Amino acid sequence: MGSIKNEKRVVSRMIRLYCRHKLGLRELPVEYKELEVYAHKRLDNCKFGDKKPACKRCTIHCYRSDMRQKIRDVMRWAGPRMIIYDPIAAIRHLLNI
Repeated sequence: MGSIKNEKRVVSRMIRLYCRHKLGLRELPVEYKELEVYAHKRLDNCKFGDKKPACKRCTIHCYRSDMRQKIRDVMRWAGPRMIIYDPIAAIRHLLNI
């Protein structure tokens, strides 16, 4: 995507969109705060660094299975809606820049 910092920003944005619009919550529940922290930690430790592929296309699945399912649900819902709520981030994510 260009940088781990940018990946973190996108995943945080997706988690917030999911909680706000899908779950109808203004504040992040503890389990989604934990998911965000976990995702950031995984990004910090990614062996590919700034050259990392999209998680979906990655050959190494570094998420625990429970967290993988949770982030998959978030991304599946929030991903298509990013074009509405954060079009620049969505286009960058699609172009992997």
